[in-house]
Amino acid sequence: MNEATNKTNEVILSVQEVSKSFGGVRAVVGVSFDLRRGELLGIIGPNGSGKTTLVNLITGFVKPDSGSVKYEGQDITGWMPYRIARLGIARTFQMIRPFAELPAFKNLIIPLFSPRVKTLSGGKYGDLDSVAKDLLEEVGFERESSVTYKAAGSLPHGYLKRLELAKCLALRADLIILDELFSGLSIAELASIVPIIEKLMVEGKTVIMIEHRLRELFRIANRVVVLNYGHAIADGKPSEVMERDDVKQAYLGTE
Repeated sequence: MNEATNKTNEVILSVQEVSKSFGGVRAVVGVSFDLRRGELLGIIGPNGSGKTTLVNLITGFVKPDSGSVKYEGQDITGWMPYRIARLGIARTFQMIRPFAELPAFKNLIIPLFSPRVKTLSGGKYGDLDSVAKDLLEEVGFERESSVTYKAAGSLPHGYLKRLELAKCLALRADLIILDELFSGLSIAELASIVPIIEKLMVEGKTVIMIEHRLRELFRIANRVVVLNYGHAIADGKPSEVMERDDVKQAYLGTE
């Protein structure tokens, strides 16, 4: 087996038996999965099934009651989000909160000034405004249009979603977690953003996507994990997972 194959098979993220309760509500219950470098994993399930809580546990915004999270072999369980981001894990959020008064491209200055980028660039940042505009162009902003220079708070929903993705790219993340990136996008917007995700995969990024828009997710996902009431009830290829009776019951219910 050659070195490239070994790298492809490498486990980049290992989540083992993580659980979290809020009061008497068990949001995540003993969830385990391994994610290999270069995979695109979808995390799906009905509303309230624990998807965002699971991502919060991985990225340090919530501490697990039990279980462990390891990234590239290092135990990061309970770490603060900024420490996890420095390792190369970036995420988007369902509720988008840009620096509303700043121009769109200026929203990228903070991740571009991050300790991770400083280390990777050897302290040579270059022209940050130009780099920020390049990143926005990469996610579908028209470089010479006025949108790049508009206050972020005035941007349409589709551009705000792209801005969230650009922040992850600005951090030079190796693992990118997208929390309902497709939510609220039109068919035309989806048609333009899916190729961006596909390009990330070609570049060797590893991606986790929480999604309700399953048709679009299944076009690009290698695997899906299905959550229901905080439990992982299935893990496998999208076409195989959706044929399972327990998954159908979770989505459709029973008579």
